[in-house]
Amino acid sequence: MNGVLTGLLACFLLFLVLVVLPGFRIVTEYERGVIFRLGRCKGAKGPGLFYIIPLIDKMVKTNLQVIAAPVASQGVITKDNVTVVVDAVAYFQVVDPTASVVNIRDWYTSSQLVAQTTLRSIIGRHELDQLLSERDKINSELSLTLDSQTEPWGVKVHRVEIRDVGLPETMQRAMAKQAEAERERR
Repeated sequence: MNGVLTGLLACFLLFLVLVVLPGFRIVTEYERGVIFRLGRCKGAKGPGLFYIIPLIDKMVKTNLQVIAAPVASQGVITKDNVTVVVDAVAYFQVVDPTASVVNIRDWYTSSQLVAQTTLRSIIGRHELDQLLSERDKINSELSLTLDSQTEPWGVKVHRVEIRDVGLPETMQRAMAKQAEAERERR
């Protein structure tokens, strides 16, 4: 009798360790866990401790912190046919964890690619003088356009900033000569 009781207790403990305990999940304050039950999305949970059914539920963690993502350098032809190289940085944040997991495979990479094409498109609509003097206006235009494109993915664009505008060397020399001539004239 004592051996049977010990065997049952051992089986119960084994069941507890292998099946019940792995279902407990902890999600930190800056994350959410998107739960899928038998392939169907049940929504986001967290932060804190909760239980998912092992072998039936699957959880995908999503980070809700703002991410500063560099936009790769883009060679762009401005409206007045000047080739420039533009560097920018975009600040993204997941605001709808369920949409960021269900609606798109990799929101981060996709957002960066959309930022690159948006940067080329919007810079191409402005002249070089505007690009150099009205950077704040162009930044807000970039931010609004990019935010409207990433909204269905549950991603908010807080801002986009053009970091650097690289001019061709011939253009730099011409601008330096023009500035020197202006100084001499004064």
